[in-house]
Amino acid sequence: MGTARETPLTSATQDYLVTLRNLASSGQPATITGVARRLQVSPQAASEMVHRLRAEGLVEHRDGRLLTLTRRGRALGDATFKRHALMEWLLSAVIGMGWAESDHEAHLLQGAISEAVAAQLDAFLGHPETCPHGNPMTAAIARKRPPGVPLSVFASGAKATIYRITEEAEEDGALLSYLDARGLRPGAPVVVRASSEVVDTITVDGPRGTATFGTRPASLILALPGKADPTLFHRLPTPLVPKSAG
Repeated sequence: MGTARETPLTSATQDYLVTLRNLASSGQPATITGVARRLQVSPQAASEMVHRLRAEGLVEHRDGRLLTLTRRGRALGDATFKRHALMEWLLSAVIGMGWAESDHEAHLLQGAISEAVAAQLDAFLGHPETCPHGNPMTAAIARKRPPGVPLSVFASGAKATIYRITEEAEEDGALLSYLDARGLRPGAPVVVRASSEVVDTITVDGPRGTATFGTRPASLILALPGKADPTLFHRLPTPLVPKSAG
């Protein structure tokens, strides 16, 4: 007889675990109200789902209102995030879909692939440690990587390297499309041309010309000063790189 397998997570469970995982990864407190806002559901619906996740041993309530993942909940959240990220690599870097479209499609597919397929896809893509936007696959990977600096704090004239489009920024499809169209991906060099708190904008020169952001979106884009270590940025195995890439 084969070994028993854990019941597959529902799509809703995956969404909640990944949302709580992403909040923890970005150092933001997780509350039922905040989770409901992220997932665009009512606070009552979020409260009911959190109650179920607590009963299943995946979520804990601390200090009366803060939510944290248990060890098992974090492991399942990381696994779901990794499947999503692997699908994003395949769809965006191999097939050639745009960032926003590949993020949407990866969300639809993340629960449909088995651990065996995910392992094969991971090897096929060269074992990326981050998603295409630079976000670490697991907490262990995050601990060994530099934290990065919000692009919004760089002064005019500063040179930097785009490092990470945070999970919160990934939720904005329009922002993802804007960054993708201007080549502002992890590893891209930029020069800050203007940064003004008065007009609440920052302008940078990147691989495909000038890009201007509000201070808030810019705070969700992390960069490293100057020229960053290229080994921080995953590159697909050479046979997989489309002829049009680069």
